[in-house]
Amino acid sequence: MLKQGLLQGAGPKNILLLKSHSMGVGDLLRSSAAWAALKARWPSVRLHFCMLSNHEGYVAQELIGSHHLLSSVHFITAKSGKPGGKPQHNIPLKELMSRISRSLGDQPLDLVIDCEMAGIRTSLISRRIAKLKSAVSVGVAQFPLRSIFYDISAPSSRAYQQTNGLSKPMDYTERDFVALAALGIERSGIPINLRLSPKGLAWKQGAGLHAVPGRKLVVLNIGCGTADALIKRPAMPELLASFMALCEAIPLDIHLIGAAFEKDVNTAFIQQLSENLAQRKLACGLKNWAGQLSIEESAALLDCADLVVSSDSGPYHMAVALGVPTLCWFNFQNPSAVHLQTKVNCMIRPSAQEFCASSIALLSFGLGE
Repeated sequence: MLKQGLLQGAGPKNILLLKSHSMGVGDLLRSSAAWAALKARWPSVRLHFCMLSNHEGYVAQELIGSHHLLSSVHFITAKSGKPGGKPQHNIPLKELMSRISRSLGDQPLDLVIDCEMAGIRTSLISRRIAKLKSAVSVGVAQFPLRSIFYDISAPSSRAYQQTNGLSKPMDYTERDFVALAALGIERSGIPINLRLSPKGLAWKQGAGLHAVPGRKLVVLNIGCGTADALIKRPAMPELLASFMALCEAIPLDIHLIGAAFEKDVNTAFIQQLSENLAQRKLACGLKNWAGQLSIEESAALLDCADLVVSSDSGPYHMAVALGVPTLCWFNFQNPSAVHLQTKVNCMIRPSAQEFCASSIALLSFGLGE
């Protein structure tokens, strides 16, 4: 009776969403589609997000901490030791629960949704939080007996894929909807989304980055500067050829974004593109912002763009979530990272001609076409 009454009428007032999978900017932003779906189902519900992170200081914390769909955000350090150091050990469950309880305080909860599909730790935590708060627990019966931790459980991710006719590997945005299937909530094409925070809005208003008449403002994120991500970085000769083709077709101002350790690759791109442009007597505004912006300011820069061109990294997902026309440059197929929605085109090592044609098509969205 409690479960039936809770999900009917006005529905729950406070929901806790529990995750522990990844602290990547794109990975966390992709949960925003599920947050929007919950808000669509229960418009007045307050969403509280709890993320078990390996350590403190992830760049995503600032962005997600101010997300407009979340009423509160709790990042709980779940491992001991320094980032990247060894050994790192899981914090004992008793201590972890104590940290979560202190962070949540006296916040009332009606539903506790375990969005993870693997492992037992979040199952135990969601069960204990639900008991502590007299809430209903929701999770995924990914393997036999896992359902015993939840008052309401969804079938496995495999069953979810089959029911919804999804390919394998599954679009990463669908992951949280496996748990939401227990509540009868479907994605129904809901995109990921992001709004500028007050800090981001203030930066945008003060930066004065308005498109020069007759020119398009393009933000480029070469990105993928960490050792494990270099395989996803566009090859410099191909990227230069593509932007030369676009500069020949349309007058541009190009603003390069990135982390501080990506400043050098941006500088190399600017130098080589400038030389090529000079040889053909073409002009193009070029600005290297790498390492100068916070993540909220980076979101504001992306929001200024007529077009964002990015590798498969955080700014790609941020631009998509902001609704900016976006071309993502893939070096290989990665279906789980593709956003199938308007104003987004994911291309695998496009030729200069393909890149130029796609960019021009995406830029047309800004003309109301």
